[in-house]
Amino acid sequence: MSQVYKIAVLVGSLRKDSINRKVALALAALAPKNLELKIVEIGDLALYNEDIDAGDPPATYTAFRQQLIAADAFLFVTPEYNRSVPGVLKNAIDVGSRPYGQSAWGGIKPAAVVSASPGAIGGFGANHHLRQSLVFLNVPCMQQPEAYLGNAGTFFDEAGSVSENVKPFLQGFIDAYAAWVQRNSAS
Repeated sequence: MSQVYKIAVLVGSLRKDSINRKVALALAALAPKNLELKIVEIGDLALYNEDIDAGDPPATYTAFRQQLIAADAFLFVTPEYNRSVPGVLKNAIDVGSRPYGQSAWGGIKPAAVVSASPGAIGGFGANHHLRQSLVFLNVPCMQQPEAYLGNAGTFFDEAGSVSENVKPFLQGFIDAYAAWVQRNSAS
């Protein structure tokens, strides 16, 4: 039996009807059997503050870090805010990277980034800004295929199902990601 890789999925949008959450769920539905995608919630994390992290960190920090440590790989699905990642996602990155020298991102776990936006350029700025943080965190990021999903508001029907014309791209992406994880996973 082949190994099943646990994938921590971080969605950079907190909206109830988030396009990016829908993309993450569509990718999970299309994922090959060797990937187990689970969304790790980031909305309850307090803004990172070293003072509240000292000694007895908040339970939300501890639970979040444990989910990152337990994962074999990461998948980021994010919108773009002001040519960068949303503050909530940057905060999650910061919480996971602290306390200094104890990063939960460590272990050189593979990752990929998908950015989706109702705009035409598909979150290109957020995608690349996020990749800069991943370089510092020593998280190797899949380079190809790139995933900038422009006009993403048109990808889903009223029930939240992904349109048939987008499925082949998402399938190709998640299949390439599965191969990336298998080649680059320490486990």
